[in-house]
Amino acid sequence: MYHTWMRFFTPSPLHTRLGLTCLGVGLQHGTLPTVGPRTLDHHVAVVINAGGGWYRGPDGRRTTVTAPALLWLTPGVPHHYAPDPATGWDEGFVDFTGPVTATYTELGYIEPDRPVVPLADAGPARAVIGRIARAARRGNPLLEVETSAAVHELLVALRRARADTNADGDPVLEALARDAFQPLTVAEHAARHGMTPAELRTAVRRGAGCSPKDYLLGIRLGRAKELLAGTELPVAAVARRVGYDDPAYFSRLFTRRVGTAPVRFREQQGRTVPGGWSTRIPDPEHPPTITTGHV
Repeated sequence: MYHTWMRFFTPSPLHTRLGLTCLGVGLQHGTLPTVGPRTLDHHVAVVINAGGGWYRGPDGRRTTVTAPALLWLTPGVPHHYAPDPATGWDEGFVDFTGPVTATYTELGYIEPDRPVVPLADAGPARAVIGRIARAARRGNPLLEVETSAAVHELLVALRRARADTNADGDPVLEALARDAFQPLTVAEHAARHGMTPAELRTAVRRGAGCSPKDYLLGIRLGRAKELLAGTELPVAAVARRVGYDDPAYFSRLFTRRVGTAPVRFREQQGRTVPGGWSTRIPDPEHPPTITTGHV
């Protein structure tokens, strides 16, 4: 005995230009029928919230699936799966496609080589699937854009929910972020962690989807933008604050990566005010507000 609900969409040519479009969503539970063998031309994320079963890929090996878990069904890859007939399972699935999937794959959010991914908690991903299901109501004028945006959220939720991800954050990434403004090479950062540069590259690539150099550069340039927009510090001082002793090199690097020179970026922002810069992160529940009653 099983229960199933699903909706499928056909985005217009204009909506496909969003780069990532949702093709369908479904919620099912019970002793569902076996799926496949089959091969798809798009991606599907199947989130198993409860129960268990099995998955078989093109190599013929049968992998046990135990909730909470994720099944990645990727284009062109034959697959075959089913819940245990004695227990069944509870699943939510989302079909999606678009050129942006290649970038998500390169960043490690979609893992074609690991079709069965244990999850620490399926709740956040299932919440996103629930929102897609609600958006799937007939006549919703925002359907394509709303569901497309939600697929981005789903990929982030699934990346964060992987059982091999530390819920408190990756200690290597945290340490790199803490030391990002020090004038250290990648090799020196690696040595601080008792790692070789290759080991550090592997850890950062898996945790952040990029190289250590790009990870550090992103943090440095983000901070530089904040200082340019929110303070009157000279560009040379901003460069030193974010780890560059050579202001000319910093300006060239900033211009190449951001697309505009530091001085021009500051002019465009138009937010520079006297009084310095705060490093405190605002509480989302209590954002900065204008207080009255003070002279």
